[in-house]
Amino acid sequence: MTLALDVRDLQKTFGDVRAIDGLDLSVDAGAVHGLVGPNGAGKTTLLRIVFGLVAPDVGTVTVLGTDVAEAAERSADGVGGFVEEPRFYPYLTARRNLELMADLDGGGDERIDDALATVRLDDRADRKVGGFSSGMRQRLGLAASLLRSPRLLLLDEPTVGLDPSGARDMLAIVQTLAADGVTVVVSSHNMSELEGVCDGVTVMHEGRGVWHGSMERLREESPAPAHRLETSDDARASEIAGRDRRLEIVADPAGWLTVSADRGVLDAYVVALGKAGIAIRRLELLMTALESMFFSLTGERAEPPAVDRERDELSTGSAR
Repeated sequence: MTLALDVRDLQKTFGDVRAIDGLDLSVDAGAVHGLVGPNGAGKTTLLRIVFGLVAPDVGTVTVLGTDVAEAAERSADGVGGFVEEPRFYPYLTARRNLELMADLDGGGDERIDDALATVRLDDRADRKVGGFSSGMRQRLGLAASLLRSPRLLLLDEPTVGLDPSGARDMLAIVQTLAADGVTVVVSSHNMSELEGVCDGVTVMHEGRGVWHGSMERLREESPAPAHRLETSDDARASEIAGRDRRLEIVADPAGWLTVSADRGVLDAYVVALGKAGIAIRRLELLMTALESMFFSLTGERAEPPAVDRERDELSTGSAR
């Protein structure tokens, strides 16, 4: 299969900081590929190199069949996107901002209306950008990227600062573009938001690729999701859990139990607690399976949600 992006033994150092450390990465044409990692993992540096904004110290980057180092001018053909937060003139309308960008890029005015419609900003095209929300500015940044009719789209944290609804909208647009044949590379520090969107994923940590493969294989290799459990008798709940090797249960110093198990095993455990007369006062998802995998790969520590000790709560919808 043709590769839209091929990175081999990439290295980049800034002073004493090794931002990219021997990274290998390949993205099939027409795929949606996620770059996932905590802040400082090297995702933005990688995208800057792919765009041709930063030269690597070692390694090769081939974009749409063109070596970035050997043909910097041609490597930009067919590539669009943004690095970090897209910025615009706040006192100009969305349409006028795009017109200026199209002129600077040598044309593309005829695609402005289509780009605004694709990102669902056509009804706000003549409003000044200064009044836009963060989500609208992110979508306008995507519209600016589409003026080039890209075959490869690079998006750096496109959902940062967005509420859950705005993030879903942005990722839905990404899926629409991919369905039209555009290859998309999207970076994020949130593993779970890319589930159902990406075909493949690369997990980055300290400039290295610590995992690379299909999303399906990542799900298969991920540990069981973790839940927080509070009961009327945690000691007996732990004893019952110990009878099933498929369950992992740990007493947290903060005063609850952390239970890791697949959905079916967790359901059977909840039924067993009820039969034993043990009340479940709180049951909520701490980490999905993909989030657990992310933290195990990167060594990052997950911060559990705050506990409200003033009320007992059973969150039945989270037991999944």
